[in-house]
Amino acid sequence: MTLCVHCIYNVNMDGAVINIRTDSKVKFEAQRIAEKMGLTLSDLLNGYLREVVKVKRVAFSASEEPSKRLIRSLEEARKELKEGWVSPAFDTAGEAILWLNNPKAKYVRDLQPEIYKTEKQGSKKSSRGI
Repeated sequence: MTLCVHCIYNVNMDGAVINIRTDSKVKFEAQRIAEKMGLTLSDLLNGYLREVVKVKRVAFSASEEPSKRLIRSLEEARKELKEGWVSPAFDTAGEAILWLNNPKAKYVRDLQPEIYKTEKQGSKKSSRGI
C-alpha cells in the first residue's frame, strides 16, 4: 500500500499546477457537467489542454443563449419588417447614405401601400419620431 501511494506521489510530481480566474457560475456549471460525465473539473481541463496541443487550434462553441434585450430587439425588428418599417433595397452604399440623410425618405410601406394597408398609416411614423 505504501508503495502504491509512493507511485501516485511520483506521478503527480510531474504535473504542473495552473491557477486560473473564472466566473464562479461558470466553474460551478463546468463542475456539474464534468461530474455528469464521471470526470473531475481537472480531468475536463486536462483533456481540453491535450486536445489543444494535439490539433494546435482552439475552438469555442457559439451556442450561448441570447439575452432578454437581444430577444426584445429581434422581436421589434421582426414586427417592423412585417409592418414595412424598413428601408427599400439599395444598389450602392451611396444610395443608402442618401436615403438615411433624407428627412423625407420613404419606407417600404410608403412605396408599396397595397401590401401594407393600415387604418392610420402615418400615425406610427410620427410616434417613432421619424
